[in-house]
Amino acid sequence: MMGDSERRILSTNMNENLGDSNSSSILKVYGSYGIVGAVIVAIAIPILLSILMGKRKSKQRGVPVQVGGEVGLAMRNARSVKLVEVPWEGATTMAALFEQSCKKHSQERCIGMRKVTSKEFVTANDGRKFEKLHLGEYQWETYGQVFDRACNFASGIVKLGHDVDTRAAIFADTRPEWLIAFQGCFRQNITVVTIYASLGDDAVIHSLNETQVPTLVCESKQLKKLAAISSSLKTIRNVIYFDDEETSSSSSVNQDMDNWRISSFSEVEKLGRDSSVQPRLPIKTDIAVIMYTSGSTGLPKGVMITHGNIVATAAAVMTVIPRMGSKDVYLAYLPLAHVFELAAETVMLTAGAAIGYGSTLTLTDTSNKIKKGTKGDASALKPTLMAAVPAILDRVRDGVLKKVDEKGGFSKKLFNIAYSRRLAAIGGSWFGAWGLETFLWDIIIFKKIRSILGGEIRFMLCGGAPLSGDTQRFINICMGAPIGQGYGLTETCAGATFSESDDTSVGRVGPPLPCCYIKLVSWEEGGYAITDKPMPRGEILVGGCSVTAGYFNNESKTKEVYKVDERDMHWFYTGDIGRFHPDGCLEIIDRKKDIVKLQHGEYISLGKVEAALMSSDYVENIMIYADPFHNFCVGLVVPSHQVLEGWAQEAGIKYKDFSELCDKPEAIKEVQRSLSKEAKAAKLDKFEIPAKIKLLPEPWTPESGLVTAALKLKREQLKNKFKNELQELYE
Repeated sequence: MMGDSERRILSTNMNENLGDSNSSSILKVYGSYGIVGAVIVAIAIPILLSILMGKRKSKQRGVPVQVGGEVGLAMRNARSVKLVEVPWEGATTMAALFEQSCKKHSQERCIGMRKVTSKEFVTANDGRKFEKLHLGEYQWETYGQVFDRACNFASGIVKLGHDVDTRAAIFADTRPEWLIAFQGCFRQNITVVTIYASLGDDAVIHSLNETQVPTLVCESKQLKKLAAISSSLKTIRNVIYFDDEETSSSSSVNQDMDNWRISSFSEVEKLGRDSSVQPRLPIKTDIAVIMYTSGSTGLPKGVMITHGNIVATAAAVMTVIPRMGSKDVYLAYLPLAHVFELAAETVMLTAGAAIGYGSTLTLTDTSNKIKKGTKGDASALKPTLMAAVPAILDRVRDGVLKKVDEKGGFSKKLFNIAYSRRLAAIGGSWFGAWGLETFLWDIIIFKKIRSILGGEIRFMLCGGAPLSGDTQRFINICMGAPIGQGYGLTETCAGATFSESDDTSVGRVGPPLPCCYIKLVSWEEGGYAITDKPMPRGEILVGGCSVTAGYFNNESKTKEVYKVDERDMHWFYTGDIGRFHPDGCLEIIDRKKDIVKLQHGEYISLGKVEAALMSSDYVENIMIYADPFHNFCVGLVVPSHQVLEGWAQEAGIKYKDFSELCDKPEAIKEVQRSLSKEAKAAKLDKFEIPAKIKLLPEPWTPESGLVTAALKLKREQLKNKFKNELQELYE
């Protein structure tokens, strides 16, 4: 198993990995005459054509619609009068969609994985050892083969003794067998309970006991963890582990699981292949998934997602991403236990695209676990489609800019010219839409940057948290592909809004998906009203086909945030605050739970302040805290090791280790100065700027329980862990 010292979280890992990938050769100095000529062409022609052709007209993307329920302003997608429920006739459930897609694309590539060809351990300067892998090329299975494996697993789990009227759970990282087990369960109408591999013991015990799961599917590396908590798991009878190089470890823990039947995934498949069972297929209102969120407060809640919910979201997203089909290749590495990745992979299965599996630790050529000189997942796969959370894209941007600064001189000037011209083109000129300028700058500058993620990306999906406008534009320009920023929740099966491929704006999350309506209702306490000018504002409600059935075994919480109107439309009250732009697109501007009223009556939005201050180069993570009995806020900051240590070296600051550096008054003052600069740029009020900060040397990880798997802050856990530090900041 991987030790704690090796277990990097997404944000830290991506900062090191993507930032350094191939970036040392991003800006090669070409012959001076060729560069000067190309620059003149790239600047002069677009200016001339922009003058001649003018700006493109804005497009109406969302339109008002009359709906029931609480008084508010509702929008629907402009392209779809009726709500979209299915991608095609007959695909009303996940089982039906999967079977029909597998038959349609039976000979096409479906899922691929890389095998380890060799491994070695290297020792870092601080004495820590890290495993480095050499991975082979992707090995593929067709849609027809994957369908057969899912059917075999379905029969095998029944033959194993699983009662089809009970649930099965998957507790594992993202990999092909995860998806096969998931689809296999639906062949017998078995509800799947999904659990993050990074959840702590208490949350795992709670999730499995609450849903009374008798069969658990996991990785072999989880067996020891399960053995340690086996006495607390009341209903588990069967454990199925994925076959891998750690399989041999299973025998050492069997004695701790005397009451459980331990079987390998391949054994279950063989059992089903030798003795098939007639399928028992679901209907669209059946519960497909109980998805346990890694929620920001307390124990995780299980969201009940129907087959109709998942299918509707997939059908809606299919209308947004242009020209999707079997020629597309998708890089899968985010947690499948998160609704964002689950929805994305369902979309790929619907389109008949190829799904290549990787991991955050092997994603690029310089990722932590990739042996130097060998290919990371992106280089080997060359994906055309990819999903990312904002933390990853922020690290890509920071890493590229760092390398540009290191190059300096003419190379840096050339990059800045290229970036500014591409930015001008995206601003709306006919020439920018036509693509000649994109072609020119790709040859001169951006081709090397694009190679970080394989060089073939044509569309990126982003979700899970707000993406800053600066990062969205930067990635859009450097990767040469649109970023579809989506907004949704587990409770809406990821389906709410999605920015369209031809929308060049940033900072917004697009119009409603065709599977749902978006409604704003006034929140007078927070000062948001649908009558506000120039844009209506209010709490965001989502209604329609993607709204889930509620929380498992939690009727009171379900009634609190799920409502059914007089037309039998289900609405989910998100707690987020948004505003509609004139073209019908939504922008997220606040969150009800993040607003605190200070001593003198001012309201401070913690999330808004954090988003602004994250722009500081010194900030790896930040939490703003506001005590209502004071008139100022304070901050907990996890600083970037690289940036803060670089500053300390230049400033001549002496220190033994990073923890000591974080306590240095000079370091605190320097980070505070940077935060004030970013606050001023974001036009924050004085009371929104943290008066005092504490620098914390250790990163906040999902394993530590301080952030969710999607890297959102767990405020209550952070406040509890650092209550002494917060108290000291107010003294």
